[in-house]
Amino acid sequence: MAIEVKIPAVGESITSGLLSVWLKKDGELVKDGEPILMLETDKISTEIPAPGSGAIRIQVEAGQEVKIGQVVATIDQTAGAGSSPATQGEALGTAPKTETIPVNTERIAPSQESGDGRTELSPAVRRLVEEEKIPLESVQGTGKHGQVTKEDIVNYLESRKPAVEQKGGAPAEQVTAAPVEVSPPTVSEPPKELSQPKREERFTRRKMSPLRKKIAAQLVMAQQNAAMLTTFNEVDMSAVVQLRSRYQENFQKRHGIKLGFMSFFVKAAVDALQSVAAINARLDGDDLIENHFYDIGVAVGTERGLVVPVIRDADKKSFAQLEQDVAKFAAKAREGKLQLDDLVGGVFTITNGGIYGSLLSTPILNPPQSGILGMHKIQNRPVAIGEKIEIRPMMYLALSYDHRVVDGQEAVTFLVRVKECIEDPSRLLLQG
Repeated sequence: MAIEVKIPAVGESITSGLLSVWLKKDGELVKDGEPILMLETDKISTEIPAPGSGAIRIQVEAGQEVKIGQVVATIDQTAGAGSSPATQGEALGTAPKTETIPVNTERIAPSQESGDGRTELSPAVRRLVEEEKIPLESVQGTGKHGQVTKEDIVNYLESRKPAVEQKGGAPAEQVTAAPVEVSPPTVSEPPKELSQPKREERFTRRKMSPLRKKIAAQLVMAQQNAAMLTTFNEVDMSAVVQLRSRYQENFQKRHGIKLGFMSFFVKAAVDALQSVAAINARLDGDDLIENHFYDIGVAVGTERGLVVPVIRDADKKSFAQLEQDVAKFAAKAREGKLQLDDLVGGVFTITNGGIYGSLLSTPILNPPQSGILGMHKIQNRPVAIGEKIEIRPMMYLALSYDHRVVDGQEAVTFLVRVKECIEDPSRLLLQG
């Protein structure tokens, strides 16, 4: 009996996604509930588990866009968990892969097939074969098991070069001339067949992932639909740096996690939102929605793009709980295990370009929010303290806001409030 592997629903507004990678090979035994593929959508990247145990038969290659509910593989339950590789091959109607027995070619594209059964071509070789229309039966493969390599293709093109040059347009009298007479242009110009692949190897073209497309659309929409401005300030990090240094060891022993900077800025942002309610609002058509809760988004960079998981009820959480939430979301983001519920419903966002070395930037709003706080690199700079010049750890802060909702005075007041909370962390004890 075969079980169909279908793409499950992962959110109300998600209708398709990208099958980015298969975690199991075709014919491999899988267990019920074991992750078998990665699905990327415009919001999340998630693992899809096997709906049963048996040998998997892949029907859709990785890198293809798939619809919700689409069948992408089947699982043959008749294949036992203790089957040998040979038994697995028989269950799927294929023989073990050897040099003398041809492999199953159902899933191999026509462009990969050759007249002598050598079907395993690298992408670079396959591209050259297709562009130059090379008959593979004429190429002697020197790779493993007779595989045709790029060097084989280049050698074949070189051997074909004299015929191409003679046929390509030299005058008849030059063709009949003595063999030693070679026209200067032919000698000086590099062979076109050799230069073409070198140019193509200078770049790679691939489709944007759904997540990257969504990020691009959101960023463009934010700039087109909002009256976005940015105000700046700088903050003296001395108090927070000293506090972390003094209590770091005890904090880590008690809570099992380091005391970072993000928890201070989340607390400071909540305090400022409570003081300047206009930032904690958003537009919905002709209506202004004022939020009375404090779900703060924290931007996390991953290989697939930027995601913004949301810390729920940040105003009710301790420093330790905030640090644990940040660490948990960062780990889930890197592993591609964030769920849709982790990413929706935030009222304000904090992004930290300082971890990459950014000294100053203008963050872009995360719609439909009306404000985003940008943290940056901490840098020792000379600062006037009273009548003296002192070296202090300073950070530039940036607040981007939607001027349709927030007035300039409110934006500046908000950022000053964040600055005051960071420079005097005892203010955070009075929060709420």
